[in-house]
Formats: sequence, C-alpha cells, structure tokens
Amino acid sequence: MDFGGRYRIAAPRPAVWAALNDTAMLKAAIPGCHRIEWAGETALDLEIKVNLGVVHPVFKGDLTLSGLVPAERYTLSGKGKGGLLGLAEGAADIVLADDGDETLLVFTAHGGASGQIMRLGKAIIGNSAQKVIDGFFERFGDAMGAGVTPLPSG
Repeated sequence: MDFGGRYRIAAPRPAVWAALNDTAMLKAAIPGCHRIEWAGETALDLEIKVNLGVVHPVFKGDLTLSGLVPAERYTLSGKGKGGLLGLAEGAADIVLADDGDETLLVFTAHGGASGQIMRLGKAIIGNSAQKVIDGFFERFGDAMGAGVTPLPSG
C-alpha cells in the first residue's frame, strides 16, 4: 500500500528539520504514541496504539533513519509488532524544500502488514493509514506552533 502527501509548513526549513528530529514534538504529533525515544544516532524505539476502525492494536517497534541529508531529506523505515494481529512494516521518504520563508514537505510512504491485519481489508487499513498521516502533519504543525497546509499531489 502506498500513501503520501505534500504539505506547506509555515516555518523555515531548519526549524522543520529540528522538529522532525525532536522526540517530544514527534510524540505530540503521532496519534496514539505512548513512547518514542532515540536508541542511537539513527534509530528510534516507539510504542503506538493504532486505530484500525474495528480494532486498536498497540505496536511496539523500531524506526531507522537512512539516506540522511541534514535539513533536506531522509528515509524512515520501521517494523512493529501488534500483538496477536501480527507485524506491520513500512518506509517513508521525507523531503524538505524552501518555499519562500516556509517549507514544502513531501512525504511518500509504502507499507505492508501480515495476514491477520490484512484480513481487516485494504480499504480500512489504507483509509486509517492516510488519516494517521494527515493527523500527524496537522498535530506536527500545532506542536511547532506553525500552520500546515495540505497541498494537491503533483
């Protein structure tokens, strides 16, 4: 499954980059996040309760940053285990660019899950995942004190 979006953030690129690497900002922005902390220079541990409509599994997992170009881009990859529902994994490319005094953030992600989760149906999972992504960026802007405007794909 593929997801993504383009967002204009009313803050300069270095401030957006710093916020993307601040665990307090991330915890405030990630819906259902119970815990997120750095486990190394490019690794994060997290625990998140995910709303999949009919079920709300808690996933424990790790995230790894690769392809780091400070204040410009990175790839975030992760795997998580959601109890009896099984495993989910995914990766996201995050690219930042100047847009006047603001920042254009482009987010492209793909992910998958084990059979138990997929039995809920791709439509439910896809809809939930996109809501999580959109909710993240709205809350991220709130945590930063900056407005976030979703932009059409293109």
